[in-house]
Amino acid sequence: MPYLVSDVMTRTVVALRKRAAFKDIARTMRRWKVSALPVLDGDRRVVGVVSEADLLPKEMLRDAPDLYARSRGRPGIAKADATAAEDLMTAPAVTVRSDVTVACAARIMAQHRLKRLPVVDDKGVLQGIVSRTDLLKVFLREDAEIAGEVRREVVARFFGVTVEPIRVDVRDGVVTLTGRVRDTSLVPVVTRLVRSVEGVVDVDCALYGPPRDLNLEPVLPDEVRTEWADGPGTVV
Repeated sequence: MPYLVSDVMTRTVVALRKRAAFKDIARTMRRWKVSALPVLDGDRRVVGVVSEADLLPKEMLRDAPDLYARSRGRPGIAKADATAAEDLMTAPAVTVRSDVTVACAARIMAQHRLKRLPVVDDKGVLQGIVSRTDLLKVFLREDAEIAGEVRREVVARFFGVTVEPIRVDVRDGVVTLTGRVRDTSLVPVVTRLVRSVEGVVDVDCALYGPPRDLNLEPVLPDEVRTEWADGPGTVV
């Protein structure tokens, strides 16, 4: 089974109330060494996220008031006047359910260019948070664990009967498959399935079909002599 967000997410989360003050937000980020915080309503539902990028316009106002004045009304610049989380936050928040796969969460992060996602239930209530670092935990699986899953979940299911035993070796997440199988049409499918196993970095597939049986596949001669109705002839 693929890893789910619930397998890797952090369940202890620092969050903000909507009325959290600017300086409290900055202190909280510094104290917990995080660059973004989810914002909750009274029912613990995630309504937005405040990141360091949301706080930076305030610094722009302090350092370059003339530039700020010329930029007023542009998206994001208005946050320089904000003093509470509900005015600073980016909303609606991009979230993820705990029962989706790690691969799905990675795609969402890549699409939205995010470093972390609040994890919510079906009502939007905060359950945890998942970061890029969390998603990479699958690559910390031991080679022996990966090899066992490949043998059990892929090789045994697709190649129950083989010409010779299939060898599965894993080193630093790279899976090597060697041996002979009866049906080579399954090899591309098996390669893709092995690649999808959590923690696999790459696949080196060296599976071959059964050796040719020359008794069953005779080699035809270059010439076949026959007799035509009008006399002997040669067909080449």
